[in-house]
Amino acid sequence: MPKKTIILGIESSCDDTSAAVLEDGYILSNVMASQDVHRQYGGVIPELASRAHQQNIVPCVSEALRRADMKMSDVDAIAFTRGPGLLGSLLVGTSFAKGLSISSGKPLVEVNHLQGHILSHFIKEYGKENRSPSFPFLALLVSGGHTQIVKVNDYLSFELLGHTIDDAVGEAFDKCAKLLGLGYPGGPVIDKLAKEGNPDAMRFAKPNIPGLDYSFSGIKTSLLYYLRAELEKDPDFIEKNKADICASFMKDLIDILMKKLILAAKQTGIRQIAIGGGVSANSALRKRIVEEGEKRGWETFIPEIKFTTDNAAMIAIVGHYKYLQGLTSSLDVAPISRAAEYNG
Repeated sequence: MPKKTIILGIESSCDDTSAAVLEDGYILSNVMASQDVHRQYGGVIPELASRAHQQNIVPCVSEALRRADMKMSDVDAIAFTRGPGLLGSLLVGTSFAKGLSISSGKPLVEVNHLQGHILSHFIKEYGKENRSPSFPFLALLVSGGHTQIVKVNDYLSFELLGHTIDDAVGEAFDKCAKLLGLGYPGGPVIDKLAKEGNPDAMRFAKPNIPGLDYSFSGIKTSLLYYLRAELEKDPDFIEKNKADICASFMKDLIDILMKKLILAAKQTGIRQIAIGGGVSANSALRKRIVEEGEKRGWETFIPEIKFTTDNAAMIAIVGHYKYLQGLTSSLDVAPISRAAEYNG
């Protein structure tokens, strides 16, 4: 019986420290340590994030190996997030992975964080039905820092069809939450409140961007001006209409996302459609993808909630496919903060 491939994954791109162990693509462990310290500041503070990673990374990796009943001697390769992300956070993960590689003699595999979100659909779990899209498929990648439509030709072949020219959709959710005094992160709170509101109560200015690119700066400004005008008439407007504002703004954001995704499916003729990234946890977006799929004959793929956030299992699955192709990294590899600089 051939030896199974064991990959240790390490994720530290933003404010979640995570370590995971995969066995031939099957998840054995996926440990996460979140950082609540950022809530009081209304956003992630890079310096605090990198310090927390330093505290969390050793316990996370140790616990991931323990839960998987593995030792470093059992591991075939160490996959780590090279970028994009916060440079200080990435430095912690990259440096730790290098040290572990030197001490254990195991090869390094650098991973693009965005590819991890896309390939999260290929993470398998023992005892479950494991559905995954067939190639080629379209991936709508939506998060706090990125909004993209990607054509996925193979496990390691990605073609960017469209992206945001300014802000990401996750930033729009957070801006709305800030204006309404809902705290950070804003997406989950807006999602919850929107269920109590009328999505057709208000309309906001939508962008008219050619092709498959997105823009979300205009709709954020539209919301700001709308609230300013209404607050002048009624200082309690937000409190009285909070649920309707959330429902209406969220509907418009999803309309923007879906319009370009539908266009991409028409232009490419691809009917395998997947979503990924932190915003793919949004209940209305998940429902809308399924509805459009049933209407248009798509086969849709929605990740489990636990795989929508930044996690090491998605880094390990990319590492798995790269390792099988012999794509390992040297010890002089450096983290890269911007997606535009790193397509590997």
